Amino acid sequence: MTAEPQLVPHRDAGVLARAAAARLITRLIDGQAARGEASVVLTGGGIGIALLRAVRTNPAVDAVDWSRVDVWWGDERFVPADSPDRNDRQAREALLDHIPVDPKRVFPMGHHAAQTAGGDVEGSTAASGYADPESAGAEYAALLAGRAAPGAAVPVFDVVLLGLGPEGHVASLFPNSPAVVATEPVVAVHDCPKPPPERISLTLPTIQSAREVWVIVAGEEKAGAVAASFSGAGPIDVPATGAVGRERTLWLVDRAAASRLTPTHC
Repeated sequence: MTAEPQLVPHRDAGVLARAAAARLITRLIDGQAARGEASVVLTGGGIGIALLRAVRTNPAVDAVDWSRVDVWWGDERFVPADSPDRNDRQAREALLDHIPVDPKRVFPMGHHAAQTAGGDVEGSTAASGYADPESAGAEYAALLAGRAAPGAAVPVFDVVLLGLGPEGHVASLFPNSPAVVATEPVVAVHDCPKPPPERISLTLPTIQSAREVWVIVAGEEKAGAVAASFSGAGPIDVPATGAVGRERTLWLVDRAAASRLTPTHC
């Protein structure tokens, strides 16, 4: 069973980031109170990283026991570990390097292995990187299974955070792509229409395992995608429509992103 999307508009992107940060802190505290620990799946993008910066500066940030939070990612660009394009690097700079997380509970997706002078790929372990997105995705699926309940393939995340692309993609699940209909926990993405072309992504069934899914959107350039997501389209055409949580699905948007919605949605 999944939850119907609930739209929560905010005045502008700055207010959105701060409000979502406060909401996330509260959700993690509640998860720890109920179960002793909590989990979050992070996203990249401008508003996703702005949210993490807002968590860092929120006065209540220390109310979360960060040593008891599992940190995952919804997708990652399959590039070298030191690339500034990696979502995990941006998240560390914005938040994770500044709070007392347990490194053993932070699960970045695998990176592209380094190239030797002769052009060969070095190694295939988590430490040195992976030769291809499939290998990195398989390792991430194993990590998810290792934190799941007996018999389950993935954990029940407290919150999955997702951005939204202008064509309606979430994570690295693009319209009419093989990845958007994949049923395995993690999928390798090739020929991505947005660079870089190779990525790793959680699939819609994995996203749907979360207690709550939050789609966080700012900017007028995303208004068409937001409107399409509330138009009755399905996830093959608009992948964001398949991003739903078990208990709650929130669309946290600023006014610009919501500008093409009808009054019934707002």
